Amino acid sequence: MPEKVRSGQGISRPKSLGYLMFASRWLQVPLYLGLIVAQAVYVWQFALELWHLIETVFLHTVPATAATPSPEVVVMLTVLALIDVVMISNLLIMVIIGGYETFVSRINLNDHPDEPEWLSHVNANVLKVKLATAIVGISSVHLLQTFIRAQSTPNDKIMWQTIMHLAFVVSAIGLAYIDRLLSTSPAEHTRSHL
Repeated sequence: MPEKVRSGQGISRPKSLGYLMFASRWLQVPLYLGLIVAQAVYVWQFALELWHLIETVFLHTVPATAATPSPEVVVMLTVLALIDVVMISNLLIMVIIGGYETFVSRINLNDHPDEPEWLSHVNANVLKVKLATAIVGISSVHLLQTFIRAQSTPNDKIMWQTIMHLAFVVSAIGLAYIDRLLSTSPAEHTRSHL
């Protein structure tokens, strides 16, 4: 039987390898902090893309040549790039908050009015489905950008991007189906009532 250690409030806890394993979850914190830095980089990227859009629309900085797409196409591609940055940023938020809440420690927001609705029922399966869905959305934006540039894009690149997008869609559907099966299993209901 493992030796027990008294903590400050009179609760005893086992001093064992299992406790060390459990405490090792805190090693993930620097990873989530790194993702917060990546989030800041995406904010900077968004600002650069937005400035590019403003230059294109109001300052007409895109030179008109035969190789340059029309200003409308440049605006559309820039807006798609902005949407892409926002979707990746949303993906980062889901991973940072959902991953920390699921794998490291509870985030006690005390019914904060800005608490995301999905945070109250986040678990590893829900997080996987949300991430897969976000990846499908990001892939859709990239595929749309490729279709807009179809005349200057090699056919094999378009084909492979389409195949990869379909693989993401099938994976997301598969994860959602597995999550649905698990949520209706008797074992899951027993666990939720404990």
